[in-house]
Amino acid sequence: MATKRDYYEVLGVQRGASADEIKKAYRKAAIQYHPDKNPGDKEAEEKFKEAAEAYDVLSNPDKKARYDQFGHEGMSGAGGFGGSAGGFGGGGFTMEDIFSQFGDIFGGHFGGGFSGGFGGGRSRERVNRGSDLRIKVKLTLKEIVNGTTKKLKINKMIACDQCGGTGAKDKSSYATCTTCNGSGYVTQVVNTFFGRTQTTQPCPTCHGEGRIITTPCPKCHGEGIVRGEEIVEIRIPAGVGEGMQLTVSGKGNAARHGGVNGDLLVLIEEEPDKELVRDGNDLIYNLNITFPQAVLGASVEVPTVDARAKIKIEPGTQAGKVLRLRGKGIPDVNGYGRGDILVVVNIDVPSSVSASEKGLLEQLAQTEHFKQAGQSRDMNIFDRMRSFFR
Repeated sequence: MATKRDYYEVLGVQRGASADEIKKAYRKAAIQYHPDKNPGDKEAEEKFKEAAEAYDVLSNPDKKARYDQFGHEGMSGAGGFGGSAGGFGGGGFTMEDIFSQFGDIFGGHFGGGFSGGFGGGRSRERVNRGSDLRIKVKLTLKEIVNGTTKKLKINKMIACDQCGGTGAKDKSSYATCTTCNGSGYVTQVVNTFFGRTQTTQPCPTCHGEGRIITTPCPKCHGEGIVRGEEIVEIRIPAGVGEGMQLTVSGKGNAARHGGVNGDLLVLIEEEPDKELVRDGNDLIYNLNITFPQAVLGASVEVPTVDARAKIKIEPGTQAGKVLRLRGKGIPDVNGYGRGDILVVVNIDVPSSVSASEKGLLEQLAQTEHFKQAGQSRDMNIFDRMRSFFR
């Protein structure tokens, strides 16, 4: 199997290129290898497809993020034109599919069809697609760590229950479109800088459907959709984070005339926890102990996500020391292990003391160990930093 070229290399742009730069680079490559400019040239056809595949991924923020992190492996099963599951290279899409998806890139020079013999004469019914919906979902730390399922009531456009989403009053309420004679497309011959080019566009009368409604549904007025509600169950995996976006296919707005539903885009928001602070997949807990506990040692309880755990404070523990509870943090959303809980020790110093307590402290300050402690442990910041990674 031939190795796929880097998508940035295909379009001749640098990583970090803007959306406008990527679009301009694709248009340049597509015009260079366009089938009307290179009739019968199989190599140009493959480069044309390769450029379209690269643009499909790099122009989509979600696909681009996966590609930047995982390369071509991250596109497996990603859907659309890119990826191993039905991409251009796999033969799952025709040249006509490229034009229907990216025809506007050419600024009208090459519409939805072409005359290069790649299947431009094949007519197909245009399928409407509903718009996507975006919602925000707030999650507690416990829900993030364990994963959760949310049932949400979504206000959106749904299929009309009276006509079943068709928009017509009944089955006899249709007529063949006379503009396109039922094909859904009209063909034009236009003059471009490559010469005369045949283009195929959706019919302006029936909008690509090939037929028109003569008697519309009285409830939806011929649209096939009405405003309504739907209960959507969303499975949220463990390890998601603030700003992540999940896609629930087919749960967006319904499409006109029984088309394909849009998607539901779920934006994750984290509710701050009262005790634990997230740092990547680790959790940080600030533990306050007393001066006697720091000197003598102690057994104390600290919170975890699901319960509380006992940890041992060794005698002579210094302020700023970090204790690690391995594997008690947040699971990686991609399944690569789990973070830790980092317990940062703080020594709680009283703001005032009684006369007797003051006397005891003054006596301690004159003892050998307390005098040495101030000298030997001054400037030990690097030791404390090293202890963080143990």
